Amino acid sequence: MQQLDLQRPSTRTPPPAPLPVDSAAKRRSRSPLYRPWVPYAFVAPYVVLASVFFLYPFASAVLLAFYQTNGPRARVFVGLENFRFLFTDGMFYTALWNTTVFACASVLLQLPLSMGLALLLNQGNSKVKSFFRLILFSPNLVGQIFVGILFSVLFTPRYGLVNRTFQAVFDWGLEARWLSNPSLVMPAIILTSLWIWVGFNMIYFLAALQSVDKSLEEAARIDGATSWQVFWHVTLPSMRHVVVFVVIMSVIGSYQLFELPLALLSQSNSFGPDNSGLTVVGYLYEMAFRTGDLGLGSAVGWVVSFIIFMISIVQIRLAKLSED
Repeated sequence: MQQLDLQRPSTRTPPPAPLPVDSAAKRRSRSPLYRPWVPYAFVAPYVVLASVFFLYPFASAVLLAFYQTNGPRARVFVGLENFRFLFTDGMFYTALWNTTVFACASVLLQLPLSMGLALLLNQGNSKVKSFFRLILFSPNLVGQIFVGILFSVLFTPRYGLVNRTFQAVFDWGLEARWLSNPSLVMPAIILTSLWIWVGFNMIYFLAALQSVDKSLEEAARIDGATSWQVFWHVTLPSMRHVVVFVVIMSVIGSYQLFELPLALLSQSNSFGPDNSGLTVVGYLYEMAFRTGDLGLGSAVGWVVSFIIFMISIVQIRLAKLSED
């Protein structure tokens, strides 16, 4: 008997044909609620603010560096003459040298102290750590002008707290005139800056220490590593990104130093005797606002920006080389 191969017709409906890719956009464009300008309206406040407070001042500063001005309106185009004047002015080199000395002290003296305090506070009771963390960070909560005025009193010969402390510890300094002796002005600024920023940088290091993998440190101790070896080979490489960030920010802040010596040396024209406390930003302030040449001040600002940029690039490259 011959069997017939009969197939039942399929009851399933075929899937609908796929819509064109731009069909959703067409439906949205036909919607009465669709407004093509709405995304631009949300972005507009940022664009306006960035243009008014960044793009326009940036372009104006670039152009202003090539002009000699007498106040905010009178200007004459002088080309590169402002930069030529800077590189032949001894006062500018004095300011650059003072600022570089302060930056080196910030990196070589301030940051090791911050790291040491962070290592001490990373151990022990959490309540004790919180208390000392607040105490050491609190000087950064007040302004540099206030700190400068305060330390101008603490550096008073014979009666100042700093002078008495140095006399008690080192048997020297009771009659030291920190703010009128050219060789002591920069050490006075560095000591004052330590009181402000050691605790501030300590917070960064303390946060980085608390994120270090403790199992790696324990493994190193089990292998017989000393405390210094554990710190140098395990702890410090684990927090290298924070260290690089703090170093770069310290250098940038050092080259932007202005308010602290301005208040600390207010009795000596804010620059100290023989310009021993003059910084590059103080030099910019002198050229731009006291003499009225905003073009020269703009040129100083660009030179300082270039120096900071190059130093930051070198530090980042060195950090990458050490990481490799």
